[in-house]
This record gives sequence, structure tokens and C-alpha cells, in this order.
Amino acid sequence: MAKKKKVVVGGTFDILHDGHKALLRKAFALGEVTIGLTSNIWAENIKKRKVKNFKPRKKELEDFAGREFKVKPKIVKIEDKFGPTLKEDFDYIVVSPETYPGAVLINLKRKKIKKKLIKIVKIEFVLDEDGKPISATKIFKKNR
Repeated sequence: MAKKKKVVVGGTFDILHDGHKALLRKAFALGEVTIGLTSNIWAENIKKRKVKNFKPRKKELEDFAGREFKVKPKIVKIEDKFGPTLKEDFDYIVVSPETYPGAVLINLKRKKIKKKLIKIVKIEFVLDEDGKPISATKIFKKNR
């Protein structure tokens, strides 16, 4: 039996929207997933706004993965853009066009420390009713 591929995906997942779900579906289709979930401090630095606390965001991801894929995902708290990717080996990193540059940077760092590069799998943006990429920030602003 072939060994399951190791997949990593990361984000804030403040409002779990269709774009996040597409990212997660692709990741789980590829193998065993580790989700890097931003800490509260890191998330607010990135988003420049208040985000839900880590625990509810983690629970929402666990509930989604349980419903969709019948698994409890491995979720690790990340404090920077690299998360576990410089210490652990992964076969794939799944990203959106927005997070693609981060994956390239991860591989540059991995190359520098003589680690195997991670294959980057980029999904397309999921668009909203206006034909623009869905984002938690837009949803947040719309619902204020």
C-alpha cells in the first residue's frame, strides 16, 4: 500500500468561506493534511482587524473536516508565514493565487537549508456574486 502524501495548507480561516473550502477540499484530496492556523496575534497583524479567537477557528475547521472528510485534521498554531514547513517535510502545499508568493518563499528557504522542495498546488480563486475573489475581509465589511 502506498504511503499517504503529506499535504500542508495554512491560513487564518476567520470566516470559513467557499474559497477556504475549495482550498481544503483540494488539500484533503491529495493526502494527509496539516493545517497551519494563524495565532491570534499573527492573524491580527496580517488582517489589520479583529479576528475570531484561535479556538473557535480551530473548532470550525475540525467540524468542517469531520463532516466533509470524516477525519480530525492535524491543526498546528503558526506564528509566522513558514509554520511547520521549514522543519517538517511535505509532498504538497496547497495555495490560492493570493498565498502563492508565500509558498515560493517557503521553497526558497527550504532550498537554502538543503531541504526537499514542496510541490506547490495552486487553486483558482472562488468568485463572489460580483465576479471578484471571495475574501473573509470583504464578508466581514459587508456584514458590519
